Amino acid sequence: MSLTSSGFSMLVLSGDPEIQSQFKQAFKDASVTVAKDMSALSKDMMRRSFDAVIVELKPGSSDRATANPSNIDLAHTMVITGSRTVLKRASKFMHMLVRKNSARMNGKDALSLEDYLEWKMGDFVKGMRHGSGRNLHPMLITAIERPLITRALQETKGNQIQAAELLGLNRNTLRKKIHDLHIPVKRSRTAKIREA
Repeated sequence: MSLTSSGFSMLVLSGDPEIQSQFKQAFKDASVTVAKDMSALSKDMMRRSFDAVIVELKPGSSDRATANPSNIDLAHTMVITGSRTVLKRASKFMHMLVRKNSARMNGKDALSLEDYLEWKMGDFVKGMRHGSGRNLHPMLITAIERPLITRALQETKGNQIQAAELLGLNRNTLRKKIHDLHIPVKRSRTAKIREA
């Protein structure tokens, strides 16, 4: 069964609208039931079995057993219990798994680079927005460009001409970026011999 099939049912017990919407978005095709807590559910819903139950622990609450609905069969139900922060991370992780599963079912092997970067940068961008962050675009471009150039140089064994071609850059532009980004250049012995 696919994680997003209509046969998959999930119960989200959280008063945080952001957590609720994140799980609804991650499992668009699934049956997602949302409630603030167990007392907000109807008797019929309380008797229903779910494939996954997500429970937000309130601050200061230490008894996880009382936070979980009593009718859950732990042998057949995935249960995630945690603070709002933990549940927000869990929803993003589960969303990524669902997208990867969908990609695999559509003949693709894994997430695209764009999907992965979007997932990884989400918290960073949000933190920068709420903090005193500025100039986010050049900061992120530099953060991505440095490892990309480093990896291209490793792949070409330090040959800057081949690395520039691989990256689609002019050789002089690559040299300037290497200098500006303080990227160490180590040429392998075989690359030096071939050029001689």
